[in-house]
Amino acid sequence: MEIKNSVCPYDCPDCCGLRVHVEGRHATRVEGDPSHPFTRGTLCPKMAHYERTVHNDRRIQHPMRRIGKKGEGKFERISWDAAIEEIAARWKRIIAADGAEAILPYSYAGTMGIVQHGAGHAFFARLGASNLDRTICSPAKRAGYKAVMGDTRCAAPQEAQESDCIVLWGCSMIATDIHFRHDVEAARKKGARVLCIDTYETKTAQYADEFFCVKPGTDGAFALGVLHVLAREGLTDEAFIEAHVTGWEALKERRLPHYTPERAAAETGVPAAEIERFARLYGMARAPFIRTGSGYSRYAGGAAATRLIACLPAAVGAYARRGGGFLSSISGGKAFDRDIVHRPDLAKKGVRHINMCTLGNVLTDARLAPRVRSLYIYASNPACTAPDQNRVLAGLSRGDLFTVVHERFLTDTARYADIVLPATSSLEHDDLYYSYGHYTVERARAVIPPVGESRSNWAVFCALAHAMGIKDAFFDQTADALVEALIASADRAWELPVDKARLAACEPVELPLPAGYKMDFLTPSGKIEIENPRVEPALPDYIAPYGDAAAFALVSAPDMRILDSSFCEREELTREGTMVLMMHPADAARLALTDGAEVVCENARGAARFTLKCTPRVPVGRVVTEGVWWQALTKGGNVNRLTAQRLTDSGGGSTFYDVCVDVRAARCVWGRGDFAKNVETDKEGEDGYGRNPT
Repeated sequence: MEIKNSVCPYDCPDCCGLRVHVEGRHATRVEGDPSHPFTRGTLCPKMAHYERTVHNDRRIQHPMRRIGKKGEGKFERISWDAAIEEIAARWKRIIAADGAEAILPYSYAGTMGIVQHGAGHAFFARLGASNLDRTICSPAKRAGYKAVMGDTRCAAPQEAQESDCIVLWGCSMIATDIHFRHDVEAARKKGARVLCIDTYETKTAQYADEFFCVKPGTDGAFALGVLHVLAREGLTDEAFIEAHVTGWEALKERRLPHYTPERAAAETGVPAAEIERFARLYGMARAPFIRTGSGYSRYAGGAAATRLIACLPAAVGAYARRGGGFLSSISGGKAFDRDIVHRPDLAKKGVRHINMCTLGNVLTDARLAPRVRSLYIYASNPACTAPDQNRVLAGLSRGDLFTVVHERFLTDTARYADIVLPATSSLEHDDLYYSYGHYTVERARAVIPPVGESRSNWAVFCALAHAMGIKDAFFDQTADALVEALIASADRAWELPVDKARLAACEPVELPLPAGYKMDFLTPSGKIEIENPRVEPALPDYIAPYGDAAAFALVSAPDMRILDSSFCEREELTREGTMVLMMHPADAARLALTDGAEVVCENARGAARFTLKCTPRVPVGRVVTEGVWWQALTKGGNVNRLTAQRLTDSGGGSTFYDVCVDVRAARCVWGRGDFAKNVETDKEGEDGYGRNPT
């Protein structure tokens, strides 16, 4: 038995260091790496038995061709040569008839390693296929942060250990960022208070010292109300503002007078006295630290809300004090030249961009020219996780759409594929990882051979390049060679020396940060830019959520047991067999619904079936469901039957949480045959595939 280092590959800010016990061709145990500077030897419940995913009986172990109807999940085994030959032949015919833009890649964060995540970028660029704008998660948060802070580095999470007031803003720490709790606990032992802002009483809200429950999508109004109180009561750091901030006076004169605590209370549902209390706790703290999640940014005004939240540490001078600051998303990937993998120099000019959030419209709009004739899907499960699910499934059901899915399991999306290719897990391929929640990077080599006939993303794209007649030595490289080149690039990509020897040896390496890095404001002005003339609007303001004509605001929150739709293959994590809808007992009584009853949520886009759970954790007028489950594990479709393709104010992000529904008792049992039915006409006013309605 050997113990080898590896890294958690999933879309999570923690990016844990792993220690994998290996016997022969099998991983027998996975544990946390105690030498990792951030994750410190602990794992979440999902990764604690990662070997059960790697060696799961449901793994796809060989290529397959569809022999049943799309969505039916009936396939026959074929060879890799036959699969690659068929894909190449179909693509060559499509390109000859409609051009390469009729081919659309679709991928996201099924793996976060630099090589395997970006493995297809160069191939599809060289082919001239449609560009996919990968915006489904948190581009609004990134755009909002950049508008105020430019390329300024976020505070390291360990910095919070020295804070006396930690704000968990839309951050479901217990479910999605559990290792940050180490730092929060260290601060708590020194007397720090922990404040939580969220839309319902999450496990994190229960953990916090105080909880402020905002209406969904109103975080920007809450921030404005707090800023009003900070200015009114003299809790701002005027010396810091004078030296390091632009636009504060404009915000104070043109925005804050309109957002009194009473006005903010009307928007957010948080009583004015609580808004004032939060402002005083934050403003009087020695070194307040804000940690944001991404959920609050998945509303119409997600970028604007981030800009307004970013004004808070600027107003009180938090950056100037040890333990203070703002942690949004860390860009540890800047330590490496990712163009080595992505190869933007291969891109053809004028090729169209398609926003992944609008996949349903893209696949069902016959007017799109050229129409998408082929989808290649990897590291993603859009039939489960993309918004407006009924429309997505209708598109995937098209008889003229040639779909290839490279996957580990027969997911909802794989069931609609014409060709299914078996994918490796992270323990079976080489890669290099960084995090968006801390500054540690780590290399991971394959620790076991591929399960069955599975191949990595990079290996498949190399094979496809050769089959398509692309003669380029780039596609003759191994993933390990790309990792070596990425590690070598760290000297020129990061301004301080990176310990490349330890990195090459698969040890976790914490990226060095300059002394006083929090005060190095990497904006054109060299200051925090509350007012930014390069964006619209120049001065941030609150943008109300889209909403819908329905009775309840629907919050689709993270589930501790799964991650998006990953880990649904593990029966011990999904054994309930149904998605739960949480509702306040008063709402349930008004609708004559009882705890444990089967209910249907519905709106103009569709309907989904849930089991009702009555709980005061959810405010009146809201309903909450946690997790995005495979269709096979639900009794009537998951939450994305209800979500919209509408986009955020900036960044082209998804508005998964900006949804309203009606709720009623279930009257019938739905079967899987209903999954692709009930496609609604476009009543939302969505305009195209990457633009907001006007």
